[in-house]
Amino acid sequence: MAHHFANTIPAHLSMWRRVREYAVPPSMIETATARRAVGDWAGACAAARIDVDLDLRAVRNRHGSDLVTHLRTDLRLLAPDLLRWHMPRVAPDGRLRPGLTISLAHYPSSGATPLQLVVRTPPAWADAGQRMSLALWEGSGNGAPWHHPHPHPARRFRLDLHRHLWDSGRSGELARRCGRGGVPSVASASVGQRRSSLASPDRAHEPGLPVLPNRPDLPERTHRSPRPAVTDSGWAVTSWAAEAELLLRAEGRPRGAFTVRLGARSRAVLELVAPDDSHAPTFRPLREALPPHKIAALPVLPEAAARVLPDLELLRAGLVAVERLHPLVAAALTAPGSVAGSDSAPVAVPAPEPGDPHRVECRGEVHRIALRDGVLTAIDHDPAQLRREELLVALGGPALPCLRAIEAVHRSPEALPAVRERLGHGDVAGALAVVEGLLGPGAVLRDGPLREELASAAARRIDHGLFRSGLVAEHPAAGAVGDGNALGARHAEAGHRPRLDRRTPHDMRRKRSSRARPRTGLHR
Repeated sequence: MAHHFANTIPAHLSMWRRVREYAVPPSMIETATARRAVGDWAGACAAARIDVDLDLRAVRNRHGSDLVTHLRTDLRLLAPDLLRWHMPRVAPDGRLRPGLTISLAHYPSSGATPLQLVVRTPPAWADAGQRMSLALWEGSGNGAPWHHPHPHPARRFRLDLHRHLWDSGRSGELARRCGRGGVPSVASASVGQRRSSLASPDRAHEPGLPVLPNRPDLPERTHRSPRPAVTDSGWAVTSWAAEAELLLRAEGRPRGAFTVRLGARSRAVLELVAPDDSHAPTFRPLREALPPHKIAALPVLPEAAARVLPDLELLRAGLVAVERLHPLVAAALTAPGSVAGSDSAPVAVPAPEPGDPHRVECRGEVHRIALRDGVLTAIDHDPAQLRREELLVALGGPALPCLRAIEAVHRSPEALPAVRERLGHGDVAGALAVVEGLLGPGAVLRDGPLREELASAAARRIDHGLFRSGLVAEHPAAGAVGDGNALGARHAEAGHRPRLDRRTPHDMRRKRSSRARPRTGLHR
């Protein structure tokens, strides 16, 4: 694995660098691109681990041929690997944000609600394999899986206004809309110029301007830092006015108020204004205070528009090379006049480790360990001697240093973190390739952390299969302890305190609802 500079790299950039390394492997991009090039959009989705939950024949019977024509066109333009590249993720592991329904495209319909092409992520307890699903959302109560925790499209995470993040034909717009922005407007420039002062606790906050939270993990710029420090908090303030205009236009409002989510319990209420129709719109804080229910009903600026593209931050910090990015992203960012120019620092290549991990000092000599016939073997020992030594170890005797080294590699190899990262992001084939490269394709895994990780990944895929089939349809927190499934047992082991409902056993319900208190031994 690459070295991690924990003292100089912010936590969010370290997460995104691991995501770019493991979440979308080159083999997935190559296979999905090849299938998409020949028009096989379903094969491209399968290569990107996206399940297709829509039937074009059924859609034609319900909504007509015109809708199917538009839908098929979008499906052929869909780059599922690019969609996975830009999907929202959660810290600290960088996995897909669970339980989301994200809108990709809108289609006119005869009903009051327009049809939407959506992509869904499973809940956290069923995210093994990091698979997604593609479906057609047909409005409230129609076309939505009843067992999904959030079947309705999310307002904060929407990609219908950002087709360049999944449409292969419009991926070239990424450099223009990735958060760099053009010349900032008057209002947005004042906010952008005051970001550091607003986030700084020792300066007074000017009334009316949104307070942009500063990440605590951002390092200070020092002359001794080996790589450029990142001082930007990641907010694409210079693009908010243009993105808000697109958002309000999609909502049928030429101008008006909108919100930007700044944190778990913090949001900025802004207003899009313009001196006249011939000037570019600008935004400013809303002058009058609105009640909470009206603020909740305002349009929300999508997360893809509120923050700077993570790839751009990685390039500016010198944490990733352009060649390691997705080909469509690299082509957009390296185009003439793009952002990945002279401001990106060179990537530091880690120096090779001293010594050879496949050489072991054994009985005063340096012996070699290599793959022979698909198995990791101490090649400087006679096979008969190895069999005698293994028999001696089985009887309780000491093992040779070569055999101890092979045992350590089988149980907990140095590449175990890389295997864990690949398994966490669903790249089972890549994880097995790493294991085969270390131990050989004919090796038999022994008890230890490596075998436990592989077994756990295989077991968790059963949960995903149960979720997909609808056999486990409810959220784990809604079940009672001991309800007969593995999910309830898992929460019981973790000390989960369930809610009282009609499925709770009578004895437990009586004990939990009783007002009796234990005797204290104090009598009057």
